[in-house]
Amino acid sequence: MAIEYLGLSSINGPLIALEGVQDAAFDEIVEFTIENQGIKEKKLGRIIEIYDDKAIIQVFEGSENMSLVNTHTRLTGHPLEISLSLDLLGRTFDGLGRPIDGMKPIHSNIRRDVNGKPLNPVSREYPRNYIRTGISAIDGLTTLIRGQKLPIFSGNGLPHDRLAAQIVKQASLSDSDSDELIIVFAAMGVKYDVAEFFKTTFAESGVSDHVVMFLNLVSDPVVERLVTPKVALTAAEYLAFEENKQVLVILTDMTSYAEAMREVSSSKGEIPSRKGYPGYLYSELATIYERAGIVHGSTGSVTQIPILTMPNDDITHPIPDLTGYITEGQIVLDRTLHGQSIYPPINVLPSLSRLMKDGIGEGYTRIDHQAVANQLFSSYAKVGEVRALASVIGEDELSYTDKKYLEFGKAFESEFVGQSESDNRDIVNTLDLGWKLLHILPKEDLDRIDTKIIDEFYDRKHDDINVDL
Repeated sequence: MAIEYLGLSSINGPLIALEGVQDAAFDEIVEFTIENQGIKEKKLGRIIEIYDDKAIIQVFEGSENMSLVNTHTRLTGHPLEISLSLDLLGRTFDGLGRPIDGMKPIHSNIRRDVNGKPLNPVSREYPRNYIRTGISAIDGLTTLIRGQKLPIFSGNGLPHDRLAAQIVKQASLSDSDSDELIIVFAAMGVKYDVAEFFKTTFAESGVSDHVVMFLNLVSDPVVERLVTPKVALTAAEYLAFEENKQVLVILTDMTSYAEAMREVSSSKGEIPSRKGYPGYLYSELATIYERAGIVHGSTGSVTQIPILTMPNDDITHPIPDLTGYITEGQIVLDRTLHGQSIYPPINVLPSLSRLMKDGIGEGYTRIDHQAVANQLFSSYAKVGEVRALASVIGEDELSYTDKKYLEFGKAFESEFVGQSESDNRDIVNTLDLGWKLLHILPKEDLDRIDTKIIDEFYDRKHDDINVDL
């Protein structure tokens, strides 16, 4: 039988102290009933610390209108859970998993703890097969593999929201796979107009029926932000491992999540670590990122694209730094390319996908994929050296070959990296475009491609590629 407690011991921001508690458990959900002038208001919280008979409770909706004498507290005896079924598809929820689309809550006998369960590493399968985003800079050079976690490192003012929306609209499985890709989209601390942009874009593009949205707005409680990605990943795990769906999870913005963690940690009086973030930032990020993958006994998968904005564009900041340790690569957006009106402004040189080599090539994409990617990387790196030289001696003094590299660099940025938001390229189109760009360079400079690959693909006609070089 649930016990109800009258009154509180202390209130400190979103944290509540309650004394005389019996049989309380860590992470247990608590229900508050606040009475003000005959009006009752209900709120939820969770126990985050226990000292003997004293519990520290984190209030999701904030402690406004709560006082030490007007609050009734009831322990539920279980952690935060959400109801799960295929009816999730096409629905929009808040950060706690409550409907905000005007429709009824999900009614199901299946309920899961949002914290998930530890996954035995032995039960994991190695990620294979690529996910097509329709974006050449990703599909061609930093290929997203099914079951991978591949973050996007962005900065304030860069178009990561547009890129996320485009990925949701265009993402699909390989051409040989008949399964539909399910998208679980979780936004943390976003502005109202950004949330409306996502909802409108998904609805107008006709993809809403296979998208599940969890929205935590900037005006919503900070504490709710800490639960949003866990709620979204719980839904994704159910769809993947129990309904055998291929699920792509997009989490934006992980910086808002980390800042919420720092704010709550400060309220608890914990000793801060780097940049004021709590010392357990790494482990908290890991508990989220490691909920991606493929497991034995299920044909489904969970693939993650976390998006984070780097404060002051600093890639060594604790959030991108720790994220890079946990995840399998990164896609880096560049402010210089954005200033040149190149969209998406992906800087391919610091970007990489560590699992790319195992999900491309013959049987997955095309036999020349790895070779073309290696040569494009190498040639574009050479462009940086030539541009530095041209800034010293002048472009007119460059050799013929160096001038060709400058020409290649401009075409690569504008035609391969740059593409419109409605341009959905398949992998064949992307690779053929890569070959067409490599024709700008002297053939003898293609030293990263095997001669057999060059003999097979170099002289193919690429005139059907719709770019203006």
